[in-house]
Amino acid sequence: MINLGLLIIRLVIGLSFMGHGAQKLFGWFGGYGLKGTGGWMESLGLKPGVTMALLAGLSELIGGTLFALGLLTPLAGIMIAATMVMAIAKVHGTNGYWSTQNGYEYSLTLIVVAIGIALIGPGQYAIDAFLF
Repeated sequence: MINLGLLIIRLVIGLSFMGHGAQKLFGWFGGYGLKGTGGWMESLGLKPGVTMALLAGLSELIGGTLFALGLLTPLAGIMIAATMVMAIAKVHGTNGYWSTQNGYEYSLTLIVVAIGIALIGPGQYAIDAFLF
């Protein structure tokens, strides 16, 4: 049952991050694409905005894909956690803990899940289990 639980966690978190990356990169799923996301990032002081949007989008898309597949899971966890650390530093950190006040509660939860899976491993239903 542990391996099934790890698969479910990896799929939900990984697919969600893939979606967020696609929002930033391609404007899919209601996202704003590189130009729109880049403008928002510039407003946060992240310059150049389009480059930062590209890096964040790639990190989310690639990290999410790797995480869902259980491929290079430690790297995937770091990629996911890094984007959430930046989200806390630039958006949510000054709003306190609770997500109801746009705080960092949810971002921190995602960091803990990503790093936790990276440390304990992706389980048997993962590409890493076949490769390593």
